Amino acid sequence: MKHESPWRLSSVPSYPALSQNAETEVLIIGGGIAGVTAAYLLAQAGRSVILVEKDKLLSGQTQFTTAHISYPTDERLRNLVKTFGRDHAEAVWDACKSAADQIRRNVCAGEIDCEFTHVPGYLYAAPDSGEDEVDALRKDAGLATEMGFDARFIPQCPVTGRPAVLFANLLKFHPAKYLQALAQAAQNLGAQIHEDCEAREFDAENRRAWCGGHYITYQHIFIATHVPLQGMAGMLNSTLLQTKLAGYTTYAMEAELPDAEIPEALWWDTADPYFYFRIDEVEGRWRVIAGGEDHKTGQETDTDAHYEALEKHLRQFFPSAKPLRRWSGQVIETVDGLPYIGEYAGQFVAAGFSGTGMTFGTLSAMMFAEHVLGVTNPWKELFRIERKELSSTWSYLKENKDYPYYLTKSLFMGRSRDPQELAPGEGGIFRMGGKKVAASKDNEGSVLLLSAICPHMGCVVGWNHADQTWDCPCHGSRFAASGSVICGPAESPLAPVDAKEPAPDWPHPQLGM
Repeated sequence: MKHESPWRLSSVPSYPALSQNAETEVLIIGGGIAGVTAAYLLAQAGRSVILVEKDKLLSGQTQFTTAHISYPTDERLRNLVKTFGRDHAEAVWDACKSAADQIRRNVCAGEIDCEFTHVPGYLYAAPDSGEDEVDALRKDAGLATEMGFDARFIPQCPVTGRPAVLFANLLKFHPAKYLQALAQAAQNLGAQIHEDCEAREFDAENRRAWCGGHYITYQHIFIATHVPLQGMAGMLNSTLLQTKLAGYTTYAMEAELPDAEIPEALWWDTADPYFYFRIDEVEGRWRVIAGGEDHKTGQETDTDAHYEALEKHLRQFFPSAKPLRRWSGQVIETVDGLPYIGEYAGQFVAAGFSGTGMTFGTLSAMMFAEHVLGVTNPWKELFRIERKELSSTWSYLKENKDYPYYLTKSLFMGRSRDPQELAPGEGGIFRMGGKKVAASKDNEGSVLLLSAICPHMGCVVGWNHADQTWDCPCHGSRFAASGSVICGPAESPLAPVDAKEPAPDWPHPQLGM
């Protein structure tokens, strides 16, 4: 089975690196769903835009989506009502519906061929749930209907046969085809796009950023990265924001369905974490893309088991499915279930999209565009970063209690072993000359040594065998086996370690992450 997302394209346009200092009205950092959409909307409005991406467009977490476009959020509607009140809960769904409509408008305006489809969605009772959950689904359907959304309770939904809320007119698409076309449209409208252009330093006083070896001076800035860079916020403000965010690894699988035709639709259950899937017909062939098995990033030792559990769950409904690909991504949760979108310490940021990244990513781009254009957004207060909800205090403490624990635990892990004894594809934490070292062996038998200290806040990373990555258990940063940053909050790679350093001492490996 291939270990990759199904959204990779065989041929993609490339964009040049930045070759000289530049000035622009709008600087966007990040080439995923939020950044590309913002660049398109503002270029369409006639504004001067530069978008920079440290790697290639869509090389971040956007490529790992399962690409559901939905106004129902991960947080159940009745829970939103309980936390924020009925009017605000309705406003959340209104905002998501608006974002879905924006995607539809973009597709139609650009005549984008991206497998864009209107489909029904089914929120169904998890297999092990009882009558209480069925009653809750009835209430969810009634509440959604009262708020004007096209929803109704059904006693049995297709495929799973479980009681469900049926939502009409949800959407799905091929995210890479959509965003590549949107980026080209933005460029055609005058936006400058630069790849291999990492933003490293920010000068708040002069409103400029050091990107790819050159300065970009700007009036407005959008930090459209998976976890917001520090940018102009400073260490204190940045740290306060990041403590409100928690990274969760999520797993996905694509499988061919060789049997009967099944309706194209979206499904997700009421479990926590929830199982979800979509059915697609692509060139006359049927497939399912399923996901779930979420856990806090870096806090599971057997990540292969999560793929196995996902496949087992998938086969409950599709016994003859033929798995083709598997991959993992990361979702960011907030303390109250809603993303943070808005201006913060002189810059516009967006984070915490949970499992609704395509929708909230688009919404954040819309809100940033309106911020630049001076348009009052109706959801500004709802998603603002400084919002405080007393009911979220317990969740906030729960999400952050691990940090001192993992700092302490990292001092006492391990048993004696030499890193040369690692099997191909294995990694572990060792000590060398009193330093913690992250050692991994590739399939050719070469051992790579890196600092085991996450550069964000000093936690010790752990090896993720299934994905061949180094994951930080404290705040969810992920690094490739080479040490490069996959996703933040870390902004710097794991530093290389000289294997010739004298007096090696190898008593403390941590294996199997």
